Amino acid sequence: MKLPLPLPPRPSTALLAATVLELVVLTGHLAAYPFGIAQERPARRPAPDPGPGPDPGPRLRPMPGSPDAERPVVLLHGFIDNRSVFVLLRRALARHGRRHLASLNYSPLTRDLRTAAELLGRHVEEVCARTGQREVDIVGHSLGGLIARYYVQRLGGDHRVRTLVTLGTPHGGTAVAPGAGIHPIVRQMRGGSPLIEELRRPAPGCRTRFVSFWGELDQVMVPAETACVDHPDLDAVNVRVTGIGHLALPVHPAVATAVREALESQETREGTAPSTGTSSVA
Repeated sequence: MKLPLPLPPRPSTALLAATVLELVVLTGHLAAYPFGIAQERPARRPAPDPGPGPDPGPRLRPMPGSPDAERPVVLLHGFIDNRSVFVLLRRALARHGRRHLASLNYSPLTRDLRTAAELLGRHVEEVCARTGQREVDIVGHSLGGLIARYYVQRLGGDHRVRTLVTLGTPHGGTAVAPGAGIHPIVRQMRGGSPLIEELRRPAPGCRTRFVSFWGELDQVMVPAETACVDHPDLDAVNVRVTGIGHLALPVHPAVATAVREALESQETREGTAPSTGTSSVA
């Protein structure tokens, strides 16, 4: 007598809804992708590089009209993607007064995340020279967030980056990644890779504030909590996002609002201990 096979567990309603949304976002992004292939052109002529300068001291929330209120935001896309992924987020930031928004495309043929981080460093210097600002904020999606973290933590970028916001970034390495084992830079995103272990090293005195958004239904981050920043030397807040998946993180209105608030929030004063915390976005 054969026993009936157990039925597979039914996906939750939330997971089904998130999957449908992911397909909708993917369709829209494929349509927009060709418009983001070309590298973005600078909007203004370069000004003299202000240089790192002296320690600016405590960094508080800028008052409207102050030079720090013009701090640029650099947007960095994920694996096999381009700047078109940030069309909606960029529009949301611009509507709320962010005048200097810059996107960087790095080549999908890049074989080492460290190389992309060096490219990001040069781009940040160009943005600072062009705008006359000493610091920038960075928003990175997926691999873009990991590239930005490497620049901040390992290449001295913390002297240029005030706040780094990451969206679905494999800070602890992910067990699932497209093309795993084929593309070298994807192997670097795997848990236990030399690069992930390098980011676990001490980072005393790191000045940058980290805000990491991670999705409970993110099927690219396995486990989902790998998108959280967990490092004793880093000033980090992890924001749980419910109801959406990996591709929707850069385009969802609630996330865009939370990102804007994270960029505008008052930071910890220099010399205080790094903070860790969690919050959530529904």
